[in-house]
Amino acid sequence: MKYLESTYCFDFENDSVQNLISEFKTDALSDKEKAIGIYTKVRDNWRYDAYNISLSKEKYKSSYLAEKQSGNCVEKSIILIACLRALGIAARLHLGKVKNHIAVERLIEKFGSNELTPHGMVNVYLNNKWLKMSPAFNKSLCEKLNVEPLDFDGENNSFLQQHNSEGSRFMEYIDDYGYFDDVPLDFMIKNLKEHYPSIFNTNGKITEFKL
Repeated sequence: MKYLESTYCFDFENDSVQNLISEFKTDALSDKEKAIGIYTKVRDNWRYDAYNISLSKEKYKSSYLAEKQSGNCVEKSIILIACLRALGIAARLHLGKVKNHIAVERLIEKFGSNELTPHGMVNVYLNNKWLKMSPAFNKSLCEKLNVEPLDFDGENNSFLQQHNSEGSRFMEYIDDYGYFDDVPLDFMIKNLKEHYPSIFNTNGKITEFKL
């Protein structure tokens, strides 16, 4: 299956990814237990940051991202996919567009919108079916936003926090771009330029954006 393979961005043979999964490389754990464990580790060990965006392909390699302390939804998904594939569990990147309804002031200030695209999540293959999961929002951020962190049980989809703890609308998916076996950087750049032209339509002169 191609979703088990190492690729340019999912370069899981590197030491940084291998060190991440070392505690899960044991026959004492099932694939389900490994997937739950590495999901939680990636969710909480990298602080979510939507405001640092690169258009450089090398910045989307798991070997580079695993050494960082924060990441956006796509970057954290890449780390998780690389870890899953390194453990022999099929995984792929899934992209879409989401709308945030809580703590959107900074989003609107920086992006001119409360819609974020492309938004990344992970499809993992367990027990003969594909499941969706999103490691984007670390537990400490969820506590700050009064939202329950997304847990993954290895049996059900876990990719959308529709409401906060008080029942207010938090997130909604408004478009689905499908799944990919590697990181589709050309598609992502085109998508960013179409949705946020005042920020990213720089004719390739700028590749790093700190908003």
